[in-house]
Amino acid sequence: MGEVGDLTDGVREAGDLAGGTACVGEGAGGMRGVGDRYDALLLDNQLCFPLYAAAKEVTRRYGPLLKEFGLTYTQYIAMMALWERRSLTARDLGRRLYLDSGTLTPILKKLEARGLVTRERDGRDERRVVVRVTERGMALRDRALGVPAGIARCVDLSADEAVELRRILRKLLAGIERSYDDEGVAGRAMGPRRA
Repeated sequence: MGEVGDLTDGVREAGDLAGGTACVGEGAGGMRGVGDRYDALLLDNQLCFPLYAAAKEVTRRYGPLLKEFGLTYTQYIAMMALWERRSLTARDLGRRLYLDSGTLTPILKKLEARGLVTRERDGRDERRVVVRVTERGMALRDRALGVPAGIARCVDLSADEAVELRRILRKLLAGIERSYDDEGVAGRAMGPRRA
């Protein structure tokens, strides 16, 4: 747990180094050359870069696992959300997946063309589009049961480390959402709503 504390300290330090504008950095124990005015710009001192690289590489590992289902990673996460709920408005699905409508709409069109989902206007509110998983889409869930285990084999984390990483990433996302609220960003379409 000491590393998590170091990371939190580093977030504050990086903000201090950059005049309060930086959002993330590495803990004091990991920062090279502390005191240099450009330390906040060292790639090794960034939290964003390992997050970006890890997300890109993990997502790439899904490719071979999803190929047999003919799904891309974003189609797969859309199906997972629909397997959980059976139906969602397109807006709620976009929020759940952190996808804007311009990204989500083509994904849903492709899934609909394959008969995995349907999209219909809500009879009570024509502005809302309801996305429902079909029986064919639900049948795909059984075939996809091995995907999480396949990814787990690609990632060198214990079960406890994976749980802790997920907790930290959710905390990070919640903090980012709060920062949008604090900045008064209006009309934000991404991210699940908080109760």
